[in-house]
Amino acid sequence: MDTATPADALPIADRIAPISRQIWDAKYRLKSIDGTPLDATIEASWRRVARALAEAEKSPAQWEPRFYQALQNFRFLPAGRIFSGAGSARRVTLFNCFVMGDIEDDLGAIFSHLREAALTMQQGGGIGYDFSSLRPKGAPVRGVGADASGPLSFMDVWDAMCRTIMSAGARRGAMMATMRCDHPDIEAFIAAKREPGRLRNFNLSVLITDDFMTALGNNGDWELKFDGHVYRTLRARDLWDSITRATYDYAEPGVIFIDRINARNNLYYCETIHSTNPCGEQPLPAYGACLLGSINLARLVRDPFTPEAHLDEAELADLVTIAIRMMDNTIDISGFPLAVQQNEAIAKRRIGLGMTGLADALMMVGQRYGSPEAAALAGDWARRIERAAYLASAKLAEEKGAFPLYDAEAYLAGETISGLDEDIRTAISQHGIRNALLTSVAPTGTISLVADNVSSGIEPVFAHSYTRKVREPDGSTRSEEVCDHAVALYRRMFGEEAPLPAHFVTAQDLSPAEHVRMQAAVQNHVDSAISKTVNVPEDITLEAFQEVYLDAWRSGCKGCTTYRPNAITGSVLEVKPATPTAATPTAPTPELLLRADKLIGATYKLRWPDSEHAMYVTINDIERDGIHRPFEIFVNSKNLEHYAWVVALTRMISAVFRRGGEVAFVAEELKQVFDPRGGQWSNGRYVPSLVAAIGEVIERHMIDTGFLIQDAPVSKLAHGDATRLGPLCPKCSQPGLVKEAGCLSCMHCGWSKCG
Repeated sequence: MDTATPADALPIADRIAPISRQIWDAKYRLKSIDGTPLDATIEASWRRVARALAEAEKSPAQWEPRFYQALQNFRFLPAGRIFSGAGSARRVTLFNCFVMGDIEDDLGAIFSHLREAALTMQQGGGIGYDFSSLRPKGAPVRGVGADASGPLSFMDVWDAMCRTIMSAGARRGAMMATMRCDHPDIEAFIAAKREPGRLRNFNLSVLITDDFMTALGNNGDWELKFDGHVYRTLRARDLWDSITRATYDYAEPGVIFIDRINARNNLYYCETIHSTNPCGEQPLPAYGACLLGSINLARLVRDPFTPEAHLDEAELADLVTIAIRMMDNTIDISGFPLAVQQNEAIAKRRIGLGMTGLADALMMVGQRYGSPEAAALAGDWARRIERAAYLASAKLAEEKGAFPLYDAEAYLAGETISGLDEDIRTAISQHGIRNALLTSVAPTGTISLVADNVSSGIEPVFAHSYTRKVREPDGSTRSEEVCDHAVALYRRMFGEEAPLPAHFVTAQDLSPAEHVRMQAAVQNHVDSAISKTVNVPEDITLEAFQEVYLDAWRSGCKGCTTYRPNAITGSVLEVKPATPTAATPTAPTPELLLRADKLIGATYKLRWPDSEHAMYVTINDIERDGIHRPFEIFVNSKNLEHYAWVVALTRMISAVFRRGGEVAFVAEELKQVFDPRGGQWSNGRYVPSLVAAIGEVIERHMIDTGFLIQDAPVSKLAHGDATRLGPLCPKCSQPGLVKEAGCLSCMHCGWSKCG
């Protein structure tokens, strides 16, 4: 049975899950400023993108139909920036992320880089920065008779900037911060997120060198140094324990094997890499940009769930060839926040073509994700993508010219290129190559959800199915089952009640070693890097947890990101039981809470710079199921300037509190409000508005009373044994944030932390 192209002629929107249509409409459908849809259908969105990318060709009419065909049925998935922005006539970048310039250790230069970061995020780009170039805390600052405040103090400034700026398309920016493992402030960097609320807009990763791994293996000493001066010596094992313990407890920092990245970089001869984009799949030089797209493997499987099931390799090669051309054209039609970013992109024409739907495709051909056989098959598919991509880029170079910084002798001598097949090397030597780097595996959570909920990137399926709550126009809610693409297809073929085969595994069924095995198999044929999360069980020992990183190092991975559910990071979304029974209790609908005559609470003093008088925020709680939950809020002050809106705000918040259910989102929503007149600094952090300050008071109160678990946010309110609430989405407020490919994503509304 061939299911790669649906047989019926219905519009694609009528053949995909409701959640897919909703997220397309919310995130990728082109609309006018007043919200009027300009893309009538998903097909219209594909047509808009195909037409825009074809404009870079000498004969656009020749290529637009071929580009449209590649997009049809979600076979090729350009990254969200391209899907939403191409052909929109808006001033946005089509590049997902950037690594910014190397920060000079000078105050003026530091704030110049802050400005560049703000301009980049304003246009929708995530950013990565290496803060290793800044002198450590306490180091003398010559000429002013003062001591340096250290790189973490400037990271706080970047974090405040990110909170303030709303990226294009109502997407908040994401940031990656890296620091070398030999920087004197590395221990403070590792522990930074133990401080409540600090650096919440950053992903953190430690740059691990080959020398450190050697010292670790030899149980040797390790020097922390800056500018030739050794500040401290410690055991390499002690620093390794600090890194892994923090990640064990807080899911950060990640680990990047930076020497391996530079050694295997095709452009080793003209650049040095110090950081990555926020999700880690694109190690980039100063002002480097990542342009992303994915081949949807699930759409290329023929005769699924039968003994003849296979991936159509000829179609894969053809699709990759067209996708490379589309991505290369994107470089020429995209806007850039900074001229230096455009110059860097054009000089090297770096792109990152990857895959998505891997786990679904494996299920469709009868392979168990994580098994040696599945890893070998995934590696072979990655090899075929690599091969087709390099041949296509060499052919493009013959037609349009090689990338400007191409040096034939140096390029062909690179470690990655030396390992390619001889015919690929011959094609490159004859024509050069259009794109310096070609492959990468990025997180595709939201875009894969639009593509009828195929599995994300090379991640395993998170859940075969789960239930989301959908709010109706009248304010009521209904439950809607969301089913994985392969599982839904299997049910259509064999019936709703047919038991799923044993090889239909989820992330919860896999061992950490199986996760690493899959990442390593694909990394062998990816010239950039891979964004993937190794999910580990909550009860894993620290020693076994550390072994995951050592396994990734030994397996040839370029980095490692893990996620261990616990009381701090939160647990995962509850999945639908495989065999529901009539006795299974259901979560009750939140009821309106009634006020007792006497409540307990706390009052917080809040000062704001444009007000002569302090404000006093009182939050009273009600006890339910042994948990203190917020019930009402009052704000009092002698200053009557803000009286009307403060009363309105507190009445609305109190009304939300009294409805019961999940209310932790209130604090998060208020914290995102910024005042165009400017905010203020409080306790070393920037607070963007008075409303945001009230939101922080509410959040602090919820944490202090135990209602909110720090850094999740997670409500501890339970609705019986059938429901286990996980992290709440800050956008839709439903429990169900999951960590895949190094990013937090909402299974309900598609919200993603890293853009």
